[in-house]
Formats: sequence, structure tokens, C-alpha cells
Amino acid sequence: MMKRITDHRISTVLLAILFFSRTAAWAQVPEKPNIIIIMADDLDSRQLSCYGGQNLKTTHIDQLASEGMKFNAMIASEAMCIPTRASLFTGLYPVKHGAYQNHKPVYGNLKSVAHYLADLGYRVGLTGKDHMTKPSNVFPFDLIDGFEPNCVASTDEYFLDSVRNYIVQDDPYCLFVMSINPHTPWTVGNPDEFDPEKLVLPAHWVDTELTRSEFRKYLAEVRRLDDQVGDIMNLLEETGTSDNTIVIFLGEQGPQFPGGKWTLYDNGQKSSMIVKWSGNVRPGSETDAIVQYEDITPTLVDIVGGKPIAGLDGRSFKQVLSKKEIQHRDVAYGIHNNIPEGPAYPSRSVRDLRYKLIWNLMPDSAYYIKYMLNTDNEKLAWTSWVDRATDDEQAKLLTERIVKKPAMEFYDIAKDPDELENLAGEPEFRKLVQSYLVKLQGWMDAQGDKGAALDVPIKRD
Repeated sequence: MMKRITDHRISTVLLAILFFSRTAAWAQVPEKPNIIIIMADDLDSRQLSCYGGQNLKTTHIDQLASEGMKFNAMIASEAMCIPTRASLFTGLYPVKHGAYQNHKPVYGNLKSVAHYLADLGYRVGLTGKDHMTKPSNVFPFDLIDGFEPNCVASTDEYFLDSVRNYIVQDDPYCLFVMSINPHTPWTVGNPDEFDPEKLVLPAHWVDTELTRSEFRKYLAEVRRLDDQVGDIMNLLEETGTSDNTIVIFLGEQGPQFPGGKWTLYDNGQKSSMIVKWSGNVRPGSETDAIVQYEDITPTLVDIVGGKPIAGLDGRSFKQVLSKKEIQHRDVAYGIHNNIPEGPAYPSRSVRDLRYKLIWNLMPDSAYYIKYMLNTDNEKLAWTSWVDRATDDEQAKLLTERIVKKPAMEFYDIAKDPDELENLAGEPEFRKLVQSYLVKLQGWMDAQGDKGAALDVPIKRD
């Protein structure tokens, strides 16, 4: 009798242990992480102090980098707003999603991150710059008030009440916070913070008084962007949601200065990305893995437990975040179509961590951007560059580099990050140039990229 009672008690204890262990294991299953993606607008990522910038201390972005992983080879496939954001949202390269010219809409039969994450139980919202949310059937975001939606507004006044209300709800969310800084016009922030004589200019710029004056205005908006990042991070702390929120900072493409935005130079294509994911990404880490904007949507789907989506050009870099892999892509590709910002001037690029090839498909034409290279406008830095070039040989070389390009440009970007020494014509690089060209042509064929035939006026319905 005593034995049966003892056996019964032992069985009861074992069942209790099993129950509580299972309950504890269930309790330890993490909630689905929330996601906030903060995106700049025309950011020269080299100005961020965590990326080596010397002109200002970007305190809040640097803090984010100290808490997460800094990507050193984040490459935009097209250095202009609409194509970059369409690639971010769809996981497709520009030719595939259709917005391969600025202000050209994507194809109406596509799906985006808003669909993919909604299918996995997420609310997907967007506040701020929203010109890439049409058609709404492709981009069914919850549009949240708070941040300025018009990138050419003269002010960027914002409030966080609506953002707060969105992030404290019970269902998991992915919220895109799309700043308009530092997009032109450079009218917010305090340029007086910066002494024009002490500014460190990019090596591919012509050093003029007007350039330094305009650069002060630009940096004031970078400061404003940094403050916005700080406000979002503080909001997460105030709401007690920081630990279970993945924060991603993105630089978009380069600045609206000559040789930046609307080019395939690194000052246009090379971007920034910082990922903070508590418990999963080692604080203060960095990676040289090559990543493109097309990879972000597949990565978000992977992180929250979704299966890979067939047909996307991007693929998940989750394994890079966990340091289980140190590489992602062998190369990054680039495309530029100049219309409607200027006359046709199509280019394509391929690059790895050492070399970059730029193929200019209409080298007999002159490159021109109406917003940036109009010498009738005396307020543009470019106009002062051209004036200086009339009697300054170095200024002449730097201006001609922008408007008169050979068919092939080939750079050792590890040694020459400003891409000032074109190696394409050097005999010892001939075979290497050809190998990169073959790779680039193979990508264009796979994308259905018809080259110069894409850089034509868009037919409007």
C-alpha cells in the first residue's frame, strides 16, 4: 500500500515538473519583434561620424551603431528616391518592379512588404515621405500622421503622438519612418553651427565659397535627421518597447551635389545601414557583407518567421546579423536612367569590395541634371565649379569628370574611394574590365534590361 502511495506521489511530482517545464518553455518563446525602419532622404552617409565623417558628430545615429551592427557595403541599385524605395518595399531590382526612372510608378500587379508582413500578422505603417505609396493596391500601408510627407517642403515640423499610438497597440508592427532630411531645399536646422572654412569637403568636389556655404545648409539637415533618430529611440524607451523592437537606420542614396545622387559613383550608390536587434545582433559590430535595398524585405520576412518568397531579386541577410555568415553577395549592381531629370544618359554598374565598373551606354552625349547642373542658376554650387574651371586645371578635370564620361570607367575603390583614377584604359586591367563587363551584361540579360532603350520618356495614360 505504501509503495503504491509513494509511486503515486512520484508520478504526481513528475507530472508537475513536466507541466511547469513546458509552461516555462512556452513563457520563454519570444514575442514577434516589432520593427521600426528610419530612412533618410539623399544622405551622404560618409558624413555620419560613425562612418568616418569629420564635419559633425551624429550622436544618436552613432549611439544606434554602438548598440547594433553597422553595414559598410550597403549599395543602392539606383541612386534616386523612387527606384530605391520601390526596391526596398518590393525586393525587386528597378527593371523588375518597373520604377526604373524617377517618378515612374511600379507595375500594378506586384506585392510589397505591406502584403508579406500582413500575411504574417503584422500591421505595416508609414509616416513621412510617402510618394512611393501608389498604387495603393501595391503599397497598402497604414499612413500615419506625424512626419512631413513632402520632401521639398520648406519645413519638416513633426510630432510623435500618432506614432506613439501606433506602436503601443497589442499587434506587432513594422513602421517606416521616412524623414525628408537632408533633401533639398536645405531650409531647416542651423547652418551657423558649421564654420565654412573648417569643413572637410569630398575630394571629388571643387572647393569654392558657394560650395562651402551650401554644404553648411546640407549638414544642418543631417543634424536635424540625427535629432529625429534620437526622438524615435527615446519614444521606444518611454513606451517600454525598446528591447522587443528591431530598429533599422537607412541612408537611402547620396546627396544632391555633383557626383552624388543621380550617378553610379559611390557618392551616389553607397549607402548606410545600421541594425539594432537586442539579443540577436552583437552591439558595436560591423560587417563588410555586400547588401542591397532589395534584400531588406526578404530579411524582414525571414526574421518574423515567414518562408522565402519566390521570384524576388533580394534574399535574406539574417545570417549576417547573427554572424553565422560574413558574406552575402559577391557583387552589387547598379542602373541609372536620366529621364525625366535630364536628357537620356543611361549607365549600368557592377562592383565588389575592390573594383567597380561603370558602363556609360551613351558616352557621346553630355550628362546633365536640370536640378543640379544648370549654370543659369547662380545659386548652385555647380555654377561656381564651372566658373572656377575656366582658369583652374584641377577644377576643369573635376567638372569634366561629371559631364564628359567615357564608355567604360573602372576604379579600384579600395585604393581610390573617390573614383578619380579611371583604370579602364590601362592595359594591365583590360582582362579584368572584360570579366566585370561580362558579369554586368549577364545581369542585364537576366533582368530583361534593354539598356539605352529604357531611358526614354514615359508614356502616360
